[in-house]
Amino acid sequence: MDHRIFYVVGDFLANLAIGVVAGLVAWSIVNPSWNMWAAMFAMMALGMVVGLVLYFPVGIKLGAMEAMIPAMYTGMWAGMVVGMMSAMMPMPMHHAMEMGAACGIAEIIFIWLANTILRGVTRQPAKNDVGAG
Repeated sequence: MDHRIFYVVGDFLANLAIGVVAGLVAWSIVNPSWNMWAAMFAMMALGMVVGLVLYFPVGIKLGAMEAMIPAMYTGMWAGMVVGMMSAMMPMPMHHAMEMGAACGIAEIIFIWLANTILRGVTRQPAKNDVGAG
């Protein structure tokens, strides 16, 4: 993942927007008459579809693999969380948007931290290394 400031801001805003949209989609479909388990699984799948659809315009600017996983992961979690909350009680639209945004922010932070931890320490090639150019 890139560490340039415009990439980081774009990645953050894209996942924030995807979380809001996935949350709104889940909120508009699920109501308290749904079973919570059914709402969770259905909105998980639908959230991933929302993330996939919104990935295409985001992927043009941020890159294919760098945007696909966070977009679909954010959509999945925002759909699940808002879907389950909507199945528990009636929820105002702004609350669904806030929860979707919170999921988007939490997931991009999780993905950035996991990427940093899993990547570990990398070394720069020395000038006398073969192929260092």
